[in-house]
Amino acid sequence: MLESPDAVMLYIPLMKQLGMSWKEIKGTPRRELTGLLAAANEYAVMHSMDGYSDTDVSEMAKNKPEVRSQYVRYLETRRKYEDMIGKKRQYSFRGIG
Repeated sequence: MLESPDAVMLYIPLMKQLGMSWKEIKGTPRRELTGLLAAANEYAVMHSMDGYSDTDVSEMAKNKPEVRSQYVRYLETRRKYEDMIGKKRQYSFRGIG
């Protein structure tokens, strides 16, 4: 089990991220475990850049360009879930001019 993909990609993340015990994992169907892990990862992306503004991201992207793609994924994920729950978007003309 040391090099098992299930251990590395499913069991350990469930224990670490969701605090599930080995007994809980063994008693839960595989499909539900995969769904829980996918939801936990989606949640992590959705809150990965909380507190950062566009200006902060631009500054960080000067040294690490991959930050910009992470921020875009963060914004897309937030938009997707806000659309699902029917949250209205606020539009601003602050940056135009």
